[in-house]
Amino acid sequence: MPEFVHSIVEWIAGTGLSHLMIANKWWWAFMMDLHFIGLTLLIGAIGVLDLRVLGFMKQLPIGPLHRLVPWAIAGFSINLITGGLAFIGMPVFYAYDIAFWLKMFAILLAGLNVLLFYWTGAFHRVRNLGAGEDAPALAKFLAASSLFLWFAVLILGRYIQALEDSIAVR
Repeated sequence: MPEFVHSIVEWIAGTGLSHLMIANKWWWAFMMDLHFIGLTLLIGAIGVLDLRVLGFMKQLPIGPLHRLVPWAIAGFSINLITGGLAFIGMPVFYAYDIAFWLKMFAILLAGLNVLLFYWTGAFHRVRNLGAGEDAPALAKFLAASSLFLWFAVLILGRYIQALEDSIAVR
């Protein structure tokens, strides 16, 4: 890891906010519970939409399912805040763990996937699909990519190692 990154990580670890984040086990547990709730909102809302685009639950039109997207955005917002606070609380724990960086990369790719879904016109071709209608191939590809990437985020989060293992790789 570059020296400037190490310096930033050490600076964050020395801040009062960093110490505050881990000062109380109940606060940390509450934050992690919120992080889980945020991920549930995100994957639940987007997952249903992705599955419908892929051809599951064809009895449902896509338009009403798209109204779940604000719940996914709320979940992502919760995760952005709680994830940022978790990083501030234990920057060494996260910064030196490859699973953390792979998770961040998967989130970046998932964000790019969302942009492609809306910017390529895939969404415009599926938003008015009624019950029983099939989505075009591009929309299906993007929906499958979305499911894969968000589950990768979930799994990679579980693979972030214990603090002792993270420090050992420095």
